[in-house]
Amino acid sequence: MSNDDRATKSAPVLDPVDRSSESIFGVLMALTFTGTVSVATAGRQEVHTMLLAALGSNLAWGLTDAVMYLVDTATQRSRVVSLVKRVRTSRDPAEADALIADEIPDRLATMVGPNVIEAVRGHILKLPELHAGLGRDDYAGAGAVALLVVAATLPVVIPFMLIDDVMVALRVSNGLALASLFVSGWILGRYAYGNPWRAGLTMAAIGAALVCAIVALGG
Repeated sequence: MSNDDRATKSAPVLDPVDRSSESIFGVLMALTFTGTVSVATAGRQEVHTMLLAALGSNLAWGLTDAVMYLVDTATQRSRVVSLVKRVRTSRDPAEADALIADEIPDRLATMVGPNVIEAVRGHILKLPELHAGLGRDDYAGAGAVALLVVAATLPVVIPFMLIDDVMVALRVSNGLALASLFVSGWILGRYAYGNPWRAGLTMAAIGAALVCAIVALGG
C-alpha cells in the first residue's frame, strides 16, 4: 500500500472503545426499566408502558450522546488545529517542543524522549492546512452513537414482545442483557491487550449487581 493510499484510507467511524461503551450504556439504561417490572402483578399494559419508556429513554439518550459526540469531536479538533498553529508560528524550537510535550499523556511521557518530540515537530511543520470543521465522517459517527444506544435496547426488550409469561420474559431479558454486557466487556479487554474473559465477566457482574440493586429497591 502506497503512502497516498494510507493517507486517504478511511478510519473506522467509531473505535472499539466507543462502540462497546455505547452498547454498555444502552443495555444498562434498558435494565433500569425492565428491572422495575413486577413479576407478580405486571399486566400487558404495564409491560407495554415499560417497553415504550425503555425505547423512548434510550432514543433520547442516544440523540444526546450523538450531540455530545459532535461537541467533543469539534472541541478536540479545534485544540489540535490550535496546537499546530502555535507550533508553526513559534520562533523558538524549544518552546514548540514544550507545547508538544504538554500534549503527551502522562503514562507515555516517560517513554518519549527529545528526539521523538523533535520528530513530531518536524512532521507538524510538513502537515497541510488543517481545518476544525465537522465533516461527513463525524456526522456518521454521531449517527452510529445514537444507533448503538437504541440498538442495545432490543435484546433487553424483545423477550417481552415475544413471550407472554412475564417471569420467563424477564429472566430471558436479563440473560440476554448479561450476555451483551459480557461481549462488550470482552471487546474492551481485548482492545486493551488485557484479559478479555476477565473484562467480560466483570462487565456482566456489574450488570448483575445492577439488576439485584433494582430488585432490592422494589423493582
